[in-house]
Amino acid sequence: MSGSVLSQKQVGIVLPSWVNDVVAGTVGGWAQVVSGHPFDTLKVRLQTQPNPPKYNGAMDCLRITLKEEGPAGLYKGVTSPLMGIGICNAVMFAANGTFRRMLQGGDETKTLSILEIGTAGSMAGGVMAFVNCPVELLKVKLQTQYGPSAGAIVAKAVIKGEAEAGAIKPYTGVLDAGIRTFRQQGLKGLYRGMDITLLRDIPSYFSYFVTYEGSKRILAHFNHHGNVSELSTPELLLAGGVAGFGAWIPCYPQDVIKSRMQSNLKYKNTLECFRSLQMEAAGGNWKVWFKGFGPTMARAFPANAATFFFYELTMKFMRGE
Repeated sequence: MSGSVLSQKQVGIVLPSWVNDVVAGTVGGWAQVVSGHPFDTLKVRLQTQPNPPKYNGAMDCLRITLKEEGPAGLYKGVTSPLMGIGICNAVMFAANGTFRRMLQGGDETKTLSILEIGTAGSMAGGVMAFVNCPVELLKVKLQTQYGPSAGAIVAKAVIKGEAEAGAIKPYTGVLDAGIRTFRQQGLKGLYRGMDITLLRDIPSYFSYFVTYEGSKRILAHFNHHGNVSELSTPELLLAGGVAGFGAWIPCYPQDVIKSRMQSNLKYKNTLECFRSLQMEAAGGNWKVWFKGFGPTMARAFPANAATFFFYELTMKFMRGE
């Protein structure tokens, strides 16, 4: 096997199940960021824009972002999820795998019911919230920083002598945003919006894994006599993409509240942010709860299809299948 990468089985090494989950989850997370971040930027900008709104819709947001900032504007804040999504997905799949094994009672050959799969997913969501909150907070701070790159703004101001005393300096990157947030607000600042993140992630991950496993079983029932291990690449991509839709259906309004909370320090707590959105929604303006929904759904399919496909592919490789 000279010149080739060897699997665990080929080299006679069997890693713990949680290690496989961590490695495969990390690879799936990177695939998700590469395929989905531009859509996420549009979603966050639509969710956090002021009232009256700056953008008329997703396409208008895309047009203005490209005009004012170029393609790089769509990847603002990408360092945070690229650094963090590996950790996030590793935690998600490792936690989900651990909770599934707990429900299996030590028998990994036992097939869990859809409800048990959802239960494990929701518990993993509770764990995930503690990782997602600070990672997404830094991402939101950078994504809602409009105009050219922050480094270019600061350099230009210094050259022209335009840096004003006391002016708010733009964040130069994810580390700068993290350090400054911690210095100004402590650990509490990095976990701003933690309560609403929990209320978002627990139902979201329940639906996420139920939709994915349910889709796989349905496809296997009709095409492979119920054998999910025989699913083809297009079928796995389809199941992963549909799971992306399933993850957002029960939690999108919570995500809007979270984005508002994390991008605007004027809100003292989540309840105040919720009431502010309620006032905006008064008089039939219910769409305020679904700002950015279009880009989110456009991102959901390819990003999650890539996530699960590369997760499954990596798991099969590591098991030597």
